[in-house]
Amino acid sequence: MGRRKRKRSKEQQDGVLVLNKPSGPTSADCLNDIKHQLKQFKIGHAGTLDPMASGVLLVMLGNGTKLGPYLTGATKTYTGTFKLGITTDTLDIQGEVVSEAEVTASAEDVKREILYWKELTEQEVPAYSAAKHKGKPLYALARAGEEIPVKIKPIVISHVEVLDVRMPEASFRVSCSAGTYIRSLVHSLGTRMGCGAVLTSLNREQSEPFGLDQAHNLADVLESPESFSDKVIPLRDTLPHWPRFQLTEALTGLVKNGAWLPVNEESGELLSGELGDQAMLLDPEGNPLALVEAKLQDNRPKWSILRGLWGQD
Repeated sequence: MGRRKRKRSKEQQDGVLVLNKPSGPTSADCLNDIKHQLKQFKIGHAGTLDPMASGVLLVMLGNGTKLGPYLTGATKTYTGTFKLGITTDTLDIQGEVVSEAEVTASAEDVKREILYWKELTEQEVPAYSAAKHKGKPLYALARAGEEIPVKIKPIVISHVEVLDVRMPEASFRVSCSAGTYIRSLVHSLGTRMGCGAVLTSLNREQSEPFGLDQAHNLADVLESPESFSDKVIPLRDTLPHWPRFQLTEALTGLVKNGAWLPVNEESGELLSGELGDQAMLLDPEGNPLALVEAKLQDNRPKWSILRGLWGQD
């Protein structure tokens, strides 16, 4: 017998909350607090942060959970610090110390190795991570003392900046593809330098298209339930980098029936675009209707429906 669908609470919001996650709790802990204290029973997030990490966590609410694939995969920007001369089992300062070594490298050596991150195209997934093997997260296998399979994943490092080096510590800023483990970047640097290194702090400044300047502290969110809706970005504004097209009643009906709309090749016109473009469609009242992508159908460019947004699940 299937699980009964929970009745939608009257407090349920539809959109995205840009949360400034504090260091300490897990991402799941933060979501559970919002879920139960503010009755946001349909909730998810776009890109987890480790307990030690702080910063931008995109919390998707109600129909906003439908945006997961389009927010989770966005570029992330972090600032962080690390310490040379030590390694731990979790690759950060909160783990058990595995080894310690003398640091003989110069500050210039450290700067060079930080900048080398931009040359990396893959990395090893940490044993203590939420990545799964045969349905089980790697951290569960590690805590149980089981053998951890080596998993390699592709990454893209689009920007690296050295902020400060005060031996044996250094700080940096890095922009990278979704799913990149900053702990692993630091660990690989320590391995190359022959002395080891661990991440000591991490702050996510941006999860495109949102940054810390739009983020709300968890305590403020939980302590002011009466103003919670004011903190939530409405569904229609959650993909500001996508064009939006407001449709007529007739076109709205076609979309709801699954029809692909022709792409207008005249720039600036309704439904204008090029192959590969993505957009949000709005109904005549300006409510989110669907996410679409320009694809070929019968050798003609048309707006293919990626995800319907009308109605309330």
